[in-house]
Amino acid sequence: MLSLSSKISDLPRVGPANTKYLKKLGLETIQDLLFYLPYRYDDFRLRKKIADLKPDENVSVQGEIMLIQNRRSFKRRLYLTEALIADESESIKVIWFNQPFLTKNLKVGDQVSISGKTSFTQGQIAFISPQYEKIYGGKNYGDNLIHTAGLIPNYHLTDGLTQKQLRYFIKQVLNLRNEIVDWLPKEIIRDFKLLDLKTALKKIHAPQNNNDIETARRRLAFSELFLRQLKSQLIKKELSTQQASPLIFKEKETRAFVASLPFKLTTDQRKAAWEILQDLEKKKPMSRLLEGDVGSGKTVVAALALLNTALNKQRAVLMAPTEILAKQHFASLTKLFKNQKIKLALMTGAKKSSEATQADIIIGTHALIQKNVELENLALAIVDEQHRFGVRQRQKILDFNKKDKLVPHFLSMTATPIPRSLALAIYGDLDLSIIKELPSGRKKIITRLVNEKSRNQAYDFIRQKIKAGRQAFVICPLIEDSDRFEAKSAKAEHEHLQKNIFPDLKIGLLHGKMKSLDKEKAMQEFLDKKTDILVSTSVIEVGVDVPNASLIAIEGAERFGLAQLHQFRGRVGRSEHQSYCLLFPSNATTISEKTKERLTSLEKYHDGFSLAKMDLKLRGAGELYGEMQSGFSELQIASLFDYEIIKKSNEAARALVVKDAKLKTQPLLKEKLGEWEKTIHLE
Repeated sequence: MLSLSSKISDLPRVGPANTKYLKKLGLETIQDLLFYLPYRYDDFRLRKKIADLKPDENVSVQGEIMLIQNRRSFKRRLYLTEALIADESESIKVIWFNQPFLTKNLKVGDQVSISGKTSFTQGQIAFISPQYEKIYGGKNYGDNLIHTAGLIPNYHLTDGLTQKQLRYFIKQVLNLRNEIVDWLPKEIIRDFKLLDLKTALKKIHAPQNNNDIETARRRLAFSELFLRQLKSQLIKKELSTQQASPLIFKEKETRAFVASLPFKLTTDQRKAAWEILQDLEKKKPMSRLLEGDVGSGKTVVAALALLNTALNKQRAVLMAPTEILAKQHFASLTKLFKNQKIKLALMTGAKKSSEATQADIIIGTHALIQKNVELENLALAIVDEQHRFGVRQRQKILDFNKKDKLVPHFLSMTATPIPRSLALAIYGDLDLSIIKELPSGRKKIITRLVNEKSRNQAYDFIRQKIKAGRQAFVICPLIEDSDRFEAKSAKAEHEHLQKNIFPDLKIGLLHGKMKSLDKEKAMQEFLDKKTDILVSTSVIEVGVDVPNASLIAIEGAERFGLAQLHQFRGRVGRSEHQSYCLLFPSNATTISEKTKERLTSLEKYHDGFSLAKMDLKLRGAGELYGEMQSGFSELQIASLFDYEIIKKSNEAARALVVKDAKLKTQPLLKEKLGEWEKTIHLE
């Protein structure tokens, strides 16, 4: 008998290979499958006779395969699978690219359902690369069809796994949702008019209409946000009883430090720094979020807090989500504090030393909060990129100074664009400082969407900038080529650019599967101007600072969310040089008007908040944010712009903590909160 705790490998037709692929997605049990939520839907509710089809319709047809064959297109260097499908009214041509195996799955005489957007090609209406599904046993349209009829869920995948496989596995276990015990208190479900968990899971995976999606999404988003809110409120409650070491503002030394900087602080930087320094003087532990767009200068504000901590003969740590960013911070702070008698140390997963724990300021990754690291007299903890730092790590920071029972002051930094009212709701235990101004001398990055016809012209432009002494990033969606995705990979693009486009230039490669030393070498060579172009995956999304890089080209731009594209763009424009961002859609993708509007919004808008609002505006009915867009690793379905849900979940969490600070009367909720905390970790 299958249960929620059963292994996915116990399901029929899963097999060892699929078990391995599913594990890559974090899916090992049937319960994991049930809570793996779609990020968007294909709308195939419209069904027509073939004779009634029009161009550019999202539609389904049913018919019999009259002809199917493979042929090689030497002009386009790919295989074409062509089929002729007929119903009682007419026949239609169907074309698939680079899927020759289809002739083994589909045979003449098979009844099939075909869904997708109709195209007008060579004087006739046709389907290009549609979804298909066999109809077995003479069933009527819609019976047991899960890929080509109705609202079809789409899930984030990993290489080797298909949407059809994942939908099939989830359909097999959907009835087991009835075993799930709803952990949300009944009064909250009632008062906020939410679906119960079993119903929400049924509707999110197998919706009948858009209302099903919206009501299910509302319940599941509320659940995600409620747990975050609840933990924030519990931390706030705990902090209210704690004490910190007051750090006296060293005015003379701070003024001298600011005067020695090679740039002038902006008004926003000064205001944020003063708010932080005032908090540090209090006996109550500071709990503050410093929010600033990419390139706004959060690091120097953090440096002022670190300086005052060291001048008070206390210790501080600064944590970053990746080794690359930690090393970047270490280099920046070493330069800023070169005239100060302050001992700095770097500690990452790859580099640990006993000396580090004796330094005044320690910069590193989450290795700093592992159990084997002891830091005495820790008075200040700073975390960069708050959204990639879980509450479990936050709790460990609070527990650092167990000997003297003093809690470190806490400063969190984020470049995620969140409006003030929303940030205060999401981070209920944090005060907020915002930097909106960019440092003087920074120029707006010129962004352009580049079509394939203009590619050579774009390459000439890149060469021109490099010859002028600048450097360039090239970003690719994949590390290696994939049979499933028509998108450029970093490895292949690195080889192509080096051999065929820029053979006279030095081109580096950086991606997440490289060893730490190799990544460090690639980044250092780029920083030292030993390489002209760095081909990379999204590993450079956060924090990497190369002032001499003035151009970034993003391949497969349509595959990234606006927030991520904005983060990429923020890797250039970090000096007085005019910088440029070139967006290249995938060659094999004919981008829709909606996608084009999304990408061209980067040409118009230069701040993260405007782009986040645009992303929300362009999100249509039936499209969910998903973890890829949200920027918060634990949010599968909630959006940072779900104002009403965030407000309501915050209200519910506050009321519950006031009523039951230790959750003694809510054992199920307490257990769920504990489970949730264990899943939140640094990426």
